[in-house]
Amino acid sequence: MRPKTINEYISGAPKETQARLRQMLATVRSAAPGAIEGIKWGMPALSYRRILVAFAAFRHHIGFYPTPAALKKILKKDISKYKTGKGSIQFPLDKPLPTVLIRKITKYRVKESLEKDGKWRTARKS
Repeated sequence: MRPKTINEYISGAPKETQARLRQMLATVRSAAPGAIEGIKWGMPALSYRRILVAFAAFRHHIGFYPTPAALKKILKKDISKYKTGKGSIQFPLDKPLPTVLIRKITKYRVKESLEKDGKWRTARKS
């Protein structure tokens, strides 16, 4: 059964990832006060009018999805030690979760969202 809430997602994740997922959730919550929490694309996501960030558990890492624009604005030295994609970062399970970096990226997404960037809409305009 697919999770309908973030808590269901975390509870259904492998035991070895649950504490990190809770830490990730607490970190993004603190950087995006009042954000709406839900499941988007089968993973936990926080949004205002637009999706701010999403994250998911994998076998060897936690995937973090803040958008390509957010990663371009973050200093390369801040993310150089992690495997990245166009709009994602992989945080290995055998290393501490970089909460300062996660908070910084999430705060950037909050600012970007409030400035009405046109990316990652949670609803289509008619």
